[in-house]
Amino acid sequence: MKKNMRFLVLGGIALLFFPIGIFAQSSIQQDPLIPELLVLKAKMTENNELGERYKIQLFYGETLEAANKIKAEFEREHAKWPSSIEYEAPNYKVWVGDFRNKLEAERAYVILKKDFKSAFIFRP
Repeated sequence: MKKNMRFLVLGGIALLFFPIGIFAQSSIQQDPLIPELLVLKAKMTENNELGERYKIQLFYGETLEAANKIKAEFEREHAKWPSSIEYEAPNYKVWVGDFRNKLEAERAYVILKKDFKSAFIFRP
């Protein structure tokens, strides 16, 4: 009987202190810059500046004239995708498209590969 009584007394005491830890509320302090960062990320996603999209590279070379020629040829035949000339010293690159996923990029690649043999898909 003494063992049962001790168990009940110790159990009762433990139950008195145990729930305090469970029901205690803690407040979370949010950094005030988080909403600004979320807005910035949304703008970057909207402007495709996060590099999460696929592109196709049509040209890689040292002369701007050659890059302009390839870009003009592309725009004459396939104006539905945006194109740009990127410079990374000492080379120029002609990039095409802004594809949301690899499947879209592959569909365009099949079309472009006929005219641009060195084309390939990548994520900038």
